[in-house]
Amino acid sequence: MFVQMRKITVTEGNAEQVVKRFSGEGVVEKQEGFIDSTTMVKKVRRGDEEVVILIRWESEECWKKWEKSEAHIAGHKANIGKPKPDYFISSEGGLFDVKTVKTASENP
Repeated sequence: MFVQMRKITVTEGNAEQVVKRFSGEGVVEKQEGFIDSTTMVKKVRRGDEEVVILIRWESEECWKKWEKSEAHIAGHKANIGKPKPDYFISSEGGLFDVKTVKTASENP
């Protein structure tokens, strides 16, 4: 399994804007090898907010096919020249090879 991670930092009160963007139906769900996408918001009392998106793929090769796909490239081209939302602070990401996964035990 292969995981793509993106952490987006936004100004206070705007995490839900990012959640909406990554929760709607898109083309990635139809991509071969796509497993699932998880969007999480870091619990904070005040100040800047962090949203983390984890996208799980069957393999790095499946992820690479998505990155090179016409649909993915077209989505990025559509945003060229558009300003970032005013609530956007920063974004960082990473790619991970999954080494182990634990699941709940059937015997409590």
